[in-house]
This record gives sequence, structure tokens and C-alpha cells, in this order.
Amino acid sequence: MENGESVNRRRKRMGDDTTGENQIQARLIIPDFLSLQECKELEFIHRSCSTVGYRPNVFSTTLSHLIATNSPQLIIPFLSIRDRLKEKVEEFFGCEYELSVEFTGLISWTRGASIGWHTDDNRPYLKQRHFTVSMRLLLLCFSICSILWSLLAVFLICFLLLSKAVCYLNTYGQDFKGGLFHFRDGHPNTVVPTAGAVSIYTADDRNVHSVDEILEGERLTLAMWFSRDSAHDEDTKLISLLSSNMPCSSSKVSEELLLPKPASSNMYWFCPDQEQNEESGFDICCARIYVAGFDVYSTEEELSCSDFSELLQQPLQLARSNVLFEQEFTNVLHALQAVQFYLWKGTTPEDSEGVRKRKISLLSELEQGKVASMKSMFVKDNELANKMFRDDKCCLHEFDWAEFTVSVDELERYSRRLQKELVMSLPHWKTQQIIYKATL
Repeated sequence: MENGESVNRRRKRMGDDTTGENQIQARLIIPDFLSLQECKELEFIHRSCSTVGYRPNVFSTTLSHLIATNSPQLIIPFLSIRDRLKEKVEEFFGCEYELSVEFTGLISWTRGASIGWHTDDNRPYLKQRHFTVSMRLLLLCFSICSILWSLLAVFLICFLLLSKAVCYLNTYGQDFKGGLFHFRDGHPNTVVPTAGAVSIYTADDRNVHSVDEILEGERLTLAMWFSRDSAHDEDTKLISLLSSNMPCSSSKVSEELLLPKPASSNMYWFCPDQEQNEESGFDICCARIYVAGFDVYSTEEELSCSDFSELLQQPLQLARSNVLFEQEFTNVLHALQAVQFYLWKGTTPEDSEGVRKRKISLLSELEQGKVASMKSMFVKDNELANKMFRDDKCCLHEFDWAEFTVSVDELERYSRRLQKELVMSLPHWKTQQIIYKATL
């Protein structure tokens, strides 16, 4: 059992304010926890795969969604980050090897998104964790000495802990305006998001917090929840999904498995007024393609408004400035991945020298009309799409079709490499019932 001095050291590490109400302000801010490369890779995944989120003007990408949309290889870049974050959270709260990852997801907040003062334990199945407060009142009634109470408080925090880690993937003032994170009590009381930084805190009333309204740009984070309750461990569910959706042998890795498949169209349709449904707003996949300077072209002879959602699940081509790139992409998600990978990686002139050029051609007047029709069909409000997703840094990129061709080929190699690692890791995960960065 710890003595009084060691308890005080632990309470100091956890930010305990021993004055006033004697509340434990359990939080930790770590700068540069993620590298810029890790931030950019997760940004690529989110902007390629996200769906309409849980709050107005918020978009999300979960690991289960990546599996469900046939992009399971994209969970690989999360693994080492999850492992490091879990280790850091356990170390900080003194609960080594005790926590389960409850949720992992990429979340972006765009113009108009905000949230007032709240705690992160306000979901119905987490209500029992308020037991820590009731126990404290009961113990105080029995006049337990301060040292024994401290020991029990630390134990209860570890035993009933629900904590959260938020990794910031881009930077306030450079990538977005607004969106500052505030704690109501304790220090620091304001967190200025910086790419690579992480905030770790308990998800209860010791860390009531809010987020200012986003005024411009897209504020992107990796959010993770941790709990002592293994019943809510997401790894078990993810392994089950992977087992039912993937072959267990690397020899069975096929090209089809590497290509994404869109979910239901309503998961991608953003509308500021949800009651208006598809009469306004836009498909977020198409919007991100258009905002990046590309157009979408369908080889279908006739475009029908009655089955427009199916149109995006059919082979599509990309165009830019009335020039058509003649390679077909399997569907809109595949085309979006190609665009976002190009914006992430880019190429150098040396990379594109001697490349086998894919055919490009000028759009005919008829084809230009079809491109315009598709844009009006999938982006009802072009001004809104630009306000939500426009990134001026991408607009400064000088475009070249030869470089884009190199990037498309590199995307396939990147996906195959991740897919191979995933297939080789899955047997280990199934044995251990834990998802982790395996040594292969």
C-alpha cells in the first residue's frame, strides 16, 4: 500500500487541487505526441472516407466504418498511435495494462460546429460511473482520514475510469479559425489545437469542457475513449468484423479487396437543414473532389435523377479544366481516395519522368454538359461546399496529369502494402483478441 507521500505525488501528477472542493483535475497536455507525417496520413484517411457525423457540421470516420466500406487496410496507420496513446493514458492514471480501447475515430468540425459545457460520460450506459461521486459523499460522512480517502479515490479512478484522449491533427490559425478547447475549471483552462499535440483527461465532471464555434476551415482530431469495462472493448467487435469480411491468407488478397465500396448514400449527404434532405446541400465525397479542383464524369449514356445514388457506386472518371483522365475508378470513394492521396503525397518532377502516361483528352461539348449536370446533381450548394471544405493550401499546388498518374499508381502500392500487413496481422489479433501493431 502507498504511503501518504507517494499518494501526494500521484495526486500532484494527476493535477489534484487539494484546496476548495478538493477535486481531482485529471488532465495532461502533451505537445508533439504525433509526427506531422502521422497527422497528414490520418487526414488523408478522414478526407477520403468520412461520413456525416453525430452533430451539425461534424464529420467522422470510425474503424468499423473503414471495414464496412471495404477499406480495412486503412486501420493499419492507427495501430502504433493507439498503442502509444493507451500506454500513455495507463501510465498517467497509474492503471498499467488495465484499460480497454472503447472507441477510435477521426472527427472533423467545420464552419458553424460548436458545443457548450458538457462532460463525456453522459451516455446512458456510462451513468453507473457516477458511483464515484456517491461513494465519496458516503465516505466523507464516515469521516475517513484524508490519506485513506486519497488512496480510495485513486483506486476508484482507476477502477471506474472512463478517460479520453484527443490528438489534434491540424493547427489553429493555420488550418482553421475558432474551435478553441476550454476546460471550465483547473489548468490549463484553454487548449490551442496544434498538429501533433494530445489532450488526455477523465470524461466526468472533473473535466467539464466546451469547444468554440468553428469560423473557418476544418478542425481535425483523432479521438479515443478508454475504459476499465471490457464489455465495451472495441477490439473484439472489430476483430469479428474483420474475420467475416476478410480472407485469412495473404495469397487470397485480391485487387477487389483493396477497392472501397460506398455505404448508404444518406451517410454522405450533408444538408444544413436536414428536413430539406436532398433538395439542398451536397454529397460530401463529390464536394471534396470538386473543392480540390476536379470534376466527376460518368460513362453512363443517360443521367437519371431517380437513381443518382447508384450512379456514384458505378465506374467514374475524373476531369479537370475540361480535360478528361481516361482511367476509370471503381466508384466515387475510389476516385476520392485518388484525389486525396495526390493532395497528401504529391510528386516531384523526377517521379513523373518516363512515366507511362495514361490517356487524357479534351472534353467534348456533350461531355462538358454531362460534367455540369453531375455537379448540379450532387452539389446543390457549391458556395456552402467551398465554405466547409476549401483548403487554400491545396489550391496553390501546381497540377500536372503526369504527376497525378504517378500518384494513382502509388496509391495502389500503398494500399497493397497496408493490406498485406493487415492480412498477416489478423491471425495474431484473433488469437490475442487485441488489435495491435504486430511484429511480422
